[in-house]
Amino acid sequence: MSAWFSLQNSMVLSAAIFITLIGLIVYLHFVKIDQESLLVIGSLGIQMTSSYASGKENTTFIEMSQVKDVVINEAIYMQKVIYYLCILLQDPREPHGVSEVVPLFQSSKPRLDCLVEVYRSCQEILEQRKT
Repeated sequence: MSAWFSLQNSMVLSAAIFITLIGLIVYLHFVKIDQESLLVIGSLGIQMTSSYASGKENTTFIEMSQVKDVVINEAIYMQKVIYYLCILLQDPREPHGVSEVVPLFQSSKPRLDCLVEVYRSCQEILEQRKT
């Protein structure tokens, strides 16, 4: 009887370890973002890349003709104010409207002074495009 319980306990423990390892692999591959980057080319558009801890990369490209502006937005989260950079997309039906707000650097959550540097660089490129 004791051997049966010992065998059963080791099977349960092995299954728990296996499920934990699978969960960790899934987390590293699909959830844990290691690095985020932004590439702005005035004549082409904006490329956003997220690199996961597993090495997988996810890249999104927005054509410059769709970009209305880049702004620093603020939100209240867990009783504190957080700042984040956003791309405002032009509404094709209404020239002064915004069709979508695309947040940037959602995982890394850089400080405000870092966001201001990126914002200024983006604004320089957007101003060159307008002239």
